[in-house]
Amino acid sequence: MEYITDSIEPTTTAGKILCCQCGVLIEPNTLNMCNGCMQTQIDITELIPKQGQLQMCNKCIRYLQPPNTWISAQLESRELLTVCLKRIKGLNKEVRLVDAGFIWTEPHSKRIKVKLTVQKEVAQGAILQQTFIVEFTIFNQICDDCQRIEAKDYWKALVQLLLKHNAHSDASNIKQVYGGLDFYFAEQNSARKLVDFLMCVVPCRFETSKRLISHDIHSNIYNYKYTTLVEIVPVCKDDIVCLSKKQSKQLGNIGPMCICSRVTQNIYLIDPKTLKVAPISSNDYWRSPFTALCDSKHLVEYIVCDVNVLDADSKPHVYGKESHKHALAEVYVMKGSEIGVVDKQYSTISHLGHILHPGDTVMGFDLQNSNVSDSSLDQYDLEQLADVILVKKVYADKSLRNRRRQWKLKHMDVEDVASVNSTIERDYTEFLEDLEEDPVLRQNINVYKDEKKLNQASNTVDDEEDADIPRIGLDEMLADMTMEDSDKMDS
Repeated sequence: MEYITDSIEPTTTAGKILCCQCGVLIEPNTLNMCNGCMQTQIDITELIPKQGQLQMCNKCIRYLQPPNTWISAQLESRELLTVCLKRIKGLNKEVRLVDAGFIWTEPHSKRIKVKLTVQKEVAQGAILQQTFIVEFTIFNQICDDCQRIEAKDYWKALVQLLLKHNAHSDASNIKQVYGGLDFYFAEQNSARKLVDFLMCVVPCRFETSKRLISHDIHSNIYNYKYTTLVEIVPVCKDDIVCLSKKQSKQLGNIGPMCICSRVTQNIYLIDPKTLKVAPISSNDYWRSPFTALCDSKHLVEYIVCDVNVLDADSKPHVYGKESHKHALAEVYVMKGSEIGVVDKQYSTISHLGHILHPGDTVMGFDLQNSNVSDSSLDQYDLEQLADVILVKKVYADKSLRNRRRQWKLKHMDVEDVASVNSTIERDYTEFLEDLEEDPVLRQNINVYKDEKKLNQASNTVDDEEDADIPRIGLDEMLADMTMEDSDKMDS
């Protein structure tokens, strides 16, 4: 009897183990844990921040995408989701993003919640998926374009400069648009004259483009429409700027916190701690542009408690040009809003020692309690910078100065001018006060007598009452214009 034996291969069965946490029978893995225990014991999102910040310009509703790009986006839009995901660190390095979406929040809550689903391989063949929420807080920060629009004081000075030199005489029409003024000319040479005039009086740059309007194929004549974009530096008088370490070194180690004292063909900066001044030309600015940390409209009111003028031995030694119109002093101030609530004084070094006295009101910038985003400011330690930077002195109540002002300005005929509101009136009043306080600024502006206020008997004031208030003398005022131009005068 013969037996036929088939070759039987031995079969092996994979062994199973118990989960080290719950004791469930599982396939062996590196962690010796089941999927449920992996979800509870391992957090693959621990290196991802659960909170973040977004900077939004509340004027144009655009969000900042670092370093300096502003993106227009609506709530719960795809563009806003892209901005949020780029602000989350370690999202693509540590884990793999699977899904992302918004969780509804109140529009006025200044909060945006993003729900994320991520995956990560925690062991060989074991991929773990988790869902978590990142909450963003929205902070208001004015963008560069809106900052140029808000610089109304500088626009008013530029318009008055155009009026004095009659540089707009060839313009067929002038319109106020978002971001500035549009001048229309019938001839290209007239537009070039205006551009050349602006290049001579203010720091700016321009670009020219042309668009084909018509073409005569028989005579080979082309008709183009030329457009010139003139961009003026977005830095105005009394603005506070922060220079980078490279810019500070190039200007002779000035700053880094400086105040813009004047804008002409150059930007003149003064260091309030040393009185050192430095001019910045238009080419130097556009080579390394910077923006203002705080303008004159966002300054805080302080009350002067004590002033100690520094003598020559106490002043720091300055290499370079120093301002002789100012005096360095150690000033003790208190916030006007904290008087009677918090008894806290701030000590700072200021360049206004020649005009400040105890009891005066002064406008300043509170650096420690302000929310600013600036790449140059991030290079310095805030503890080494001054807590308060004093900018300008407040001489009297605005309404009192308006009633005693005996002069007026000429206005330009501009179309599409928005209706007068409180903000525009306040900005115009501050510009008039700057003219009274700065003799250099009004050298380029024609000031006219206001016959109505000159003839009013109530305009006679006591010199002892407002001897400290700066005023424009009658010798600097021009006679009133003719009746043809009376409609352009400020009533």
